[in-house]
Amino acid sequence: MKKVNLALVGATGMVGSEFIKILEEKDFPIENFYPFSSERSAGKKILFKGKEYEVEELKEDSFEGKDLDMALFSAGGEISRIYAPLAAKAGALVIDNSSYWRMDKDVPLVVPEVNPDDIRDAKVGIIANPNCSTIQAMVVLKPLYDKFGLKRVIYSTYQAVSGSGVKGVEDLEEGVKGNPTGFYPHPISYNCLPHIDSFLENGYTKEEMKMVNETHKILGDEKIRVTATTVRVPVKNGHSESINLEFDKEFDIKDVFEVLKKADGVEVMDNPQENIYPTAIYADGKDEVFVGRIRRDFSVDNGVNLWVVADNIRKGAALNTVQIGLKALEMGVVK
Repeated sequence: MKKVNLALVGATGMVGSEFIKILEEKDFPIENFYPFSSERSAGKKILFKGKEYEVEELKEDSFEGKDLDMALFSAGGEISRIYAPLAAKAGALVIDNSSYWRMDKDVPLVVPEVNPDDIRDAKVGIIANPNCSTIQAMVVLKPLYDKFGLKRVIYSTYQAVSGSGVKGVEDLEEGVKGNPTGFYPHPISYNCLPHIDSFLENGYTKEEMKMVNETHKILGDEKIRVTATTVRVPVKNGHSESINLEFDKEFDIKDVFEVLKKADGVEVMDNPQENIYPTAIYADGKDEVFVGRIRRDFSVDNGVNLWVVADNIRKGAALNTVQIGLKALEMGVVK
């Protein structure tokens, strides 16, 4: 596999640190590595593959003269809006972890286990990484969609504070000591907040509408009826989701198990009599998406309930992005 000149934007953040860890673990084929951050973190030293690198301040001319092949972004939507096109113009295939480019018609929204062929459609040189909650849902839903069809999806999520970054984790840790930082609108310790991102005029939050819109785009099917309620819970890392599905076709529950056991990137954990089902603590630090509590929904024709758990910083962000990069190299999209 070709060795690439790779830029990492947001190298010192929570997800950026996970990027570095996973790039090392997967032995990503890198010739030259260029870490970037904001002015505040510029000059910090980071260790990557046994070599020390000084983090550069991100500027409009940062990508010039580096012969970039690929750039991974995890520094927020406004940074991606400004700098992702500059990296693409400099010759890099950009894989962006922010929400900014996800619904752009010229930007593929990719989960490698689900829609890898869309990588070829990066018309403006940018590929978007989906929302963390959408990613883990798609890995489970796509094989079921292919087998049974999907009429309706109801998401109820239980999302860890790491999804809010370092400040979210700090608020939980300080809150259990009796000193909440006030990062969230209400205390997160010993509490659940049905409020992730800002509220929209339709009564949903941006996070909820991300799940609705991204499900349609990734599966390429606008006819599926999708709704979501997203909740922040006092868990440090690992998102959990209750997903209720209504299939187009009749099904045997045994076939649902068989489809999921064969699905790429999925591990079935379902033996409730032995208290075996996925938890956030179990998923922490792991690559797979875990599914359990698989059971028929008797309240509707062709309904099923699932409990889906994954590491939101790993599979929900850094790992999925790195997997897109590896798949792009494998497919020859990066020349």
